[in-house]
Amino acid sequence: MSRNLCITSADGQTGHLIAELILTDDAFTSKVKSVTCLSLHPEKCNDLEDLGAVIVPYKPGNAAGLVQSLKESGADTILLIPPAHKQKVKLAEEMILATREAGVLNTVLLSSAGADLAERDDQPRMREFIDIEARFMETKGLSETSAATSPCIIRAGFYAENLLLYNKDVQKNGKLRLPVGEQHSFAPVALGDIATIAAYVLTSEGPKGLSDQVRGQLITITGPQLVNGPELASNAQKAGLKLEFEDISEKQAIEILEADAEIDESEMQYLLEYYSLVRAGKTNYISTHSFHDITGSHPTEMLQFFQTYDAEFKPKRRRLRK
Repeated sequence: MSRNLCITSADGQTGHLIAELILTDDAFTSKVKSVTCLSLHPEKCNDLEDLGAVIVPYKPGNAAGLVQSLKESGADTILLIPPAHKQKVKLAEEMILATREAGVLNTVLLSSAGADLAERDDQPRMREFIDIEARFMETKGLSETSAATSPCIIRAGFYAENLLLYNKDVQKNGKLRLPVGEQHSFAPVALGDIATIAAYVLTSEGPKGLSDQVRGQLITITGPQLVNGPELASNAQKAGLKLEFEDISEKQAIEILEADAEIDESEMQYLLEYYSLVRAGKTNYISTHSFHDITGSHPTEMLQFFQTYDAEFKPKRRRLRK
């Protein structure tokens, strides 16, 4: 059975990559009849449209229009990605409620690993994902949504690609400067690995919708390697990069991000909150069994990550005038 798939927040880096993978990889294209991408900024999805996706503008506050769009798409499977937005919870709840009303059978939520360890007063942006998960999970037990019997939650760890936000600072100073301390560790996960496992989950098949291997699962995915700050730098050095690690204050981290990175304010706050979890020792774990079991492959090591993106961190050569 070919899926009619809908992906929300397709203008964001994560949703965009997942849609692109499903539209181009033979392992998934044969299992998908159509791909509809909901987007706050549809102009960022022109390349996905060229690949065959149907791009639908998402206008917050127009719940009826959202339900209609889902019904018209014929979606039987949806990937709900909370958008990078200051009203993340409100928009995510609107998407969840619209999914209920549209009667979408298979529902997958992309959440955040570590959110369950966040404190509401200290890490409110991260804790928002728990509120979103709760609203998502209640759907299965509601009488009016009895058809939606195939849910799954994927909790993605800290994206290794977030380190690219500091590439300009690395190029200037030869240091990877993060407010994570030097002792506690975390396990960055490659964005491509999250896209891969999401694609497998969304195109899986079972007697009740999604494969029984993933249906009803709470899947936590981190990278395969625990690293502290100095160990991050060590992996970069093994990849041929000349950089050191420097622990900095949160204030300094904000200054670097504001100067060099194009990032939504809510996402900046999320990053800073995640770093605070690292400093508190709440990220000293890895979770990769699900990735192995579902994809049959091994997630990306940090050495591989730095080898892939080495050019992003190397100082730019100045051109000499003739």
